[in-house]
Amino acid sequence: MKISKSILPLIVIAQFCCTSLWFAGNAVMPQLLVQFDLFPGALGHLTSAVQIGFIAGTLLFAVLSFADRFSPSRVFFVSALLGAGFNLAVIWEGHSFMSLISCRVMTGVFLAGIYPVGMKIAADYYQKGLGKSLGFLVGALVIGTAFPHLLSDLTTGMVWESVLILTSVIAVFGGVLIFCFVPDGPYRQQSQQLQLSAFWSVFKVRDFRIAALGYFGHMWELYAFWAFVPVMLSLYEQFHPDTTFNIALLSFLIIGVGSLSCVCAGYLSQRFGAQRIASLALAISGSCCLLSPWMFGLENEVLFICFLLVWGLAVIADSPLLSSLVAQQAPAAIKGTALTIVNCIGFAITIVSIQLLNGLNLNTLSTNIYLVLALGPVLGLVVLWLNSKSVLS
Repeated sequence: MKISKSILPLIVIAQFCCTSLWFAGNAVMPQLLVQFDLFPGALGHLTSAVQIGFIAGTLLFAVLSFADRFSPSRVFFVSALLGAGFNLAVIWEGHSFMSLISCRVMTGVFLAGIYPVGMKIAADYYQKGLGKSLGFLVGALVIGTAFPHLLSDLTTGMVWESVLILTSVIAVFGGVLIFCFVPDGPYRQQSQQLQLSAFWSVFKVRDFRIAALGYFGHMWELYAFWAFVPVMLSLYEQFHPDTTFNIALLSFLIIGVGSLSCVCAGYLSQRFGAQRIASLALAISGSCCLLSPWMFGLENEVLFICFLLVWGLAVIADSPLLSSLVAQQAPAAIKGTALTIVNCIGFAITIVSIQLLNGLNLNTLSTNIYLVLALGPVLGLVVLWLNSKSVLS
């Protein structure tokens, strides 16, 4: 079956545009702290608010099987419009801390109709080479996640609201791209009825459980690392007063460089297998967690930045591979629901790791706090190693 060569680039561009909503609040966090007189721990709470919203959204989408019962392209479009609206609402001057939290929660709710649904759309077009396709798609998520930091740097001297306005505008553009130019895929199997049992029954598939557990370990580390990249850079500056970083630009580069590893991992998986490449990425990122206390003591800021760039490359490289394994092992009629379920649980795990790191960061200046992130890669490696002879290989 011939598929237009423009489909994957359109999905990738739309995913980039819409996922820029994710860390838009983090990119203007210093300004938000001043504008709304927020307490220092607001970073962790506002980041977790998006994750909580995403979890609530994915839970709702999974239980109601939205992406399997209705057109995924239309679900993506509507979610992009609503997510952009709640992201834009943050610029209202009358916010309290709780109303800001509410806006970020609702943004997360509608991101649930963007990220996993985008993967569902790709899976409906590409049964073969899904790991490569999702490599591009997750790469777009990475750039979208990092993009607000770049906007923050480029709009220095402008009002902070401009970052939120621009991210909302490009999110709407992404939704329109999908709605107008990406119809439902040829391999889509529509679920004709509500399947409330799908949330539990999908975990009865052994190989699905294996892939999901590997994904959960990866998620423990990923978003906590992304959220605390600016904090790590600031902490290094505190330990080395002669060092001054462009934190916004470096945060964009350290997070955004992961898009390259996602694409490379997708290609490598076709030759060496998704499970093997995912395990390598977990091993490298886990090693970075363990090395982090020592790296903060380096007197050479260039080596420190290189270390964070390597971490940024490794921490996301396994994501499209584990997602493709999840998609391949899920029953076809509930593939969208299965992807959404795994995302729901995975992002619930990110709240625990973000809040744990946030609490440790508020109570100590110790560089040892990032060791806790190694728990995720260790879990993922153990699960994949114990099942290395599984059909997932």
